[in-house]
Parts: sequence; structure tokens; C-alpha cells
Amino acid sequence: MKLWVGLRQTLGRILWWTAAGVLAAWMVSGVPGGGDEMAIVQSGGEARLISYQPLPEIQEECVLMPAGTLMAATLQQDQRLLSQVGGAPSRRAPLRVISDPYASPSSVAVDVVRNEVITTDENKFQILVYDRLDNTPPSAAMSEPKRIIAGSRTDIEFQCGLYVDPLKGDIFAVNNDTQDKLVIFSRQADGNVPPDRWLHTPHGTFGIAVDEEKQELFLTIQHDSAVVVYRKTATQEEAPIRLLQGDRTLLADPHGIALDTENDLMFVANYGSTHSVSPPAQQDGGRKANWPLERSHAIPGSGRFLPPSITVYSSTASGDTRPLRVITGPKTQLNWPTGVAFDSERGELLVTNDMNHSIVIFPGDAHGDVAPVRVLKGPKTGLRNPTGIFLDAKNDELWVSNFGGHSLTVYPMSADGDTPPLRTIRTAPVGRPSLMIGNPGAVAYDSKREEILVPN
Repeated sequence: MKLWVGLRQTLGRILWWTAAGVLAAWMVSGVPGGGDEMAIVQSGGEARLISYQPLPEIQEECVLMPAGTLMAATLQQDQRLLSQVGGAPSRRAPLRVISDPYASPSSVAVDVVRNEVITTDENKFQILVYDRLDNTPPSAAMSEPKRIIAGSRTDIEFQCGLYVDPLKGDIFAVNNDTQDKLVIFSRQADGNVPPDRWLHTPHGTFGIAVDEEKQELFLTIQHDSAVVVYRKTATQEEAPIRLLQGDRTLLADPHGIALDTENDLMFVANYGSTHSVSPPAQQDGGRKANWPLERSHAIPGSGRFLPPSITVYSSTASGDTRPLRVITGPKTQLNWPTGVAFDSERGELLVTNDMNHSIVIFPGDAHGDVAPVRVLKGPKTGLRNPTGIFLDAKNDELWVSNFGGHSLTVYPMSADGDTPPLRTIRTAPVGRPSLMIGNPGAVAYDSKREEILVPN
């Protein structure tokens, strides 16, 4: 008897869901646009609008769309549907919104041939281009860029690394989080335009450097503590030619990267992290041998804590190779070292410190727990969570992107102490706080303190 009841209940569920599916299909086919765009269903006494985006070229696998592209497509469909049926919005407007309406510069580069400064905006998914000599007046809300590359066709999301081809002016922009692509635009790019080419990269890329003589492109991989090297002209699904990863490398949440091409050296800025022991990368010479990367998430009891550091390698290093030198320790003042640049003329290494709002400068051959030779820091500097750095050797200027300050600031190359910038390009009104919301993954409410908690 119990078996019969169970079978009857199961059969009933199957028939119910089958009928529901047939009804939904019939309702979709009966509205403007057919089954590819929308359906209006009645549930609980109130009409609900349901819309979806058909994914292109689906055969027998799921196609994942970038978050920004999918969101834009969904919003466009909702607007198109509303115009067709004259209905009310399908979602209720929020009571309040916590967001930053202004650009937050995360990296910076100068096109010295064309006298332009370029920055990536990680907050609003944009690439902004200004005149190098722009200087926002105190009375102005912000400086207006010459060009803006933004929109769903650009494949720009959470961009943090930036490189400008010194001859052609092409813009190489690194996506860090929701879009695993390096996108390359020509210097004429403007508006919502697709990249001229793209390269599929490992998840969590951050910093970028290029050896023009060897035509090699270097990327740091934040989450999996690695450095991958491609041909500079690599495109789409091309595999890297080298991979640096493993326990002996001491890479720990790497961010910025810089090259000393005269001495074939590579400098990597590491936030520091709990580091788990991982197997060495394969080194059999095959192009696919170093792909995919080894995951390096910490396992309790199997790893160790690595503090902030600058690790130095041969630029040809691969596999699980130890660094030649390590700059680390309390004397270094390293605190979330993010951007790094090497001054070949002065033989100096310059590092942005995100968390203590400073630029620390070391000799190029520094090693161990050493104090910087100079520190650019103080209220007059305008530094606020500096993340990107660029050395303009032609004009003897040091550029910094202030992710927490809505600004780009430029200094003499030899700046020290509490030195005010030569010029400032602001992307927001004076005093407007930067929320620095990168990619919030959850939200909680503390009722005792009446605070909203967001892991970012």
C-alpha cells in the first residue's frame, strides 16, 4: 500500500511539472516576440514579468556570459518588453542605494608619444583618456576625459592592470575578476566598441608588464599565486609560454609586476597570504604543460603565513623557482604593496603601498629587511590608497592612480616626503569619499550597531 501511494505521488508530481512546462511554453509562444524573449504568467493573484536572454550557439553545453554583459542584456530586454506590452516595471525600486557614482582609478599609464594619460576605472568599468597636462581646478567638479571606452561590447570588467604600447599606442587592459580576458584596444578606440583582439587568461589576473625587445607579455595571477608569460601578440585561446608557480617561488597574492630588461630581472609585489604547499609546475617544454595552474588555497595545518614582499627573479624564470632576492620585513614599510615600477636610469624600485597611502623607494639591488631610501607620504601628497604607478622617463614624472581618492596625481621623479603633486586629475568633486566597492560577495546587518557589513 505504501509503495502504491509513493508511486502515485511521484507520478502526480511528474504530470504536474509536465503540464506546467507545456502551459509555460504555450504562454511564451502567445506573446509578442515569441518564446525567445518573454512570458507573462499569473501567480498568487498578481501578474509577474519573466524575461530571459537566449544564449548564442548553444548545442550541448552551458555558455557562461560575463556578469556585466548578462546584466546589460537583461536590462535591455526588460525595457524592450515594457515598451511592447505597456506594463509596469518588473522589479520594485530600492529604498536606498549604496554606490559610488564616480570613477575610481586603479591603474595608470602615459602615452608619451601622443601626450596622453590613460587610466582604468574599476568602479564603473571604463578606460579613461586625458591630456597629460590636464590639472583639475579646485572649483571644478572633475576633469572631463578626451575619450571613454565603456559598455557591454568592450568586455571591460574590474580592470586593474594597464599597459600602453610605446609605439602604436595600443591599450592593454587586464580584467581581474568576473571577465577572464586581457583586452587590447587601438589608440583610436572610443565608446562602446569591441576590443581589437583579446586573450583568454587565468582567473584573477592583476598586473601586467611587457618586454618589448623579446616581445613577451607578463601577467600576475592573484588568487593562484603565479606569473604567466605569453607572446606579446598572443590572442584568444593561445597558451602561455612559461609559468612561474609553486611553494619555493614565495609568490603570495601577487599584484604589480615590473621588468629590468637590461639585467633580465622581474620584480613582483606580493600582498602576502596564508600559503599552502603546492606541487611544482611541470617543465617538460610543452606549451600545454603549464596549463592549467595549480590551485594554492591554504589547507589548515599544511601552509604558512607569508608577509608582504617584493620578490625578484630572472625574467626567464619558470616552474617552482626560488627568487633571487626578497625585500620583506618591518623596516621595508610594505603594506599591501600593489603597483611596482623600476627606474632604470636611477637604478631604483618604486612601490605603491595601498594601505598606508605611500610610495616607498628602494635601491634596485635591495634585499631582505631594508628601509626605503625615500618615502613619499603625507597629507600634501594627495595619495589615497595608491594602486597603480607609471614612470614617465621622457618628462621625468611619476604618475600614481589613487583608487581611494578619485584621482591621478603626478610628481617629480625624485619626490620625497610630504611633497604636493605637480598636477592632479580628479574624477570626482573635492572631498567626495571613495567607497572602494570592488566585488561585494555578500551582505549582513549588525542590528546592535546598526551597521551594514560587506565582504569586498
